[in-house]
Amino acid sequence: MNFIDRSRGCLLHLTRFAALGLGAILLAACTTTTIDRGTYLADTRWHAQNADSRVRFLVMHYTEIDEAKSLRVLTTEGVSAHYVVPDAPDIEHGEPVIFQLVPENQRAWHAGVSYWQGTTELNAASIGIENVNLGPVDTPQGRGWQPYPPAQVDALIRLAKDIVTRYNIPPTRVVGHSDVAPQRKIDPGPLFPWKPLYDAGVGAWPDAPTVSAHLAGRDPAAPVDVLGLQRKLARYGYEIATDGVLDDRTRRVFAAFQMHFRPRDYAGNPDAETEAIAEALLDKYAGTELPETRPAP
Repeated sequence: MNFIDRSRGCLLHLTRFAALGLGAILLAACTTTTIDRGTYLADTRWHAQNADSRVRFLVMHYTEIDEAKSLRVLTTEGVSAHYVVPDAPDIEHGEPVIFQLVPENQRAWHAGVSYWQGTTELNAASIGIENVNLGPVDTPQGRGWQPYPPAQVDALIRLAKDIVTRYNIPPTRVVGHSDVAPQRKIDPGPLFPWKPLYDAGVGAWPDAPTVSAHLAGRDPAAPVDVLGLQRKLARYGYEIATDGVLDDRTRRVFAAFQMHFRPRDYAGNPDAETEAIAEALLDKYAGTELPETRPAP
């Protein structure tokens, strides 16, 4: 008889191997199933331990169009996202209704050319959430931003908290499109609710006392060394040159970081407060979840 190829054989071998300490392993093998896939049988009784989920990042976006157009574009054109959170979600049985467009185990086309913490092309390793929001809005008083309504924020928190819990996504890997593609994108914008998400257990945020300690009485707007700030943001996860040159590409990365963690001022200037925030984040997260090394941009 072949080795544990039938349930009867499993029971016989289970008795024989129990004394060798292999009973638990064999029992697990015996209780799994065979799947008929039409032209072959898949025996799933053995499970590799060296495996993990493809989902390692959560990427936030805004749609820049209304709900109806968002659903049409994201289901019929060359872009997609796993979820769309309406700006005014329907409520059923006391819970918000969120649109799921792509199964989580499949790739959605939401991040494009992207980079975070050494990983490129985040479409293959992330879940993408689109939030219905117009983003920048021109008014008679100048350019402004559409806010995220409380009902939408509540729905987003529920969704994001569920995702990061199920996939054990670390706080520093909950990011915006502007974080992973700062040369191309500015969504989800300066009004995105990063702090409420953090308060609910989703994403990263610096501790205010640590920021103050690193600021050490300096003027928050005081200029700082460009190379030093580049290196800190590269260590945190951004794709940024570390050459000490304050060019447009570096400014866009500084601005993306500021939009995420200091949205009241995201001009892209290398100032003392930005440096203090970066240092506070590294103090908080570098020892537990940031890769030790990254390829040079």
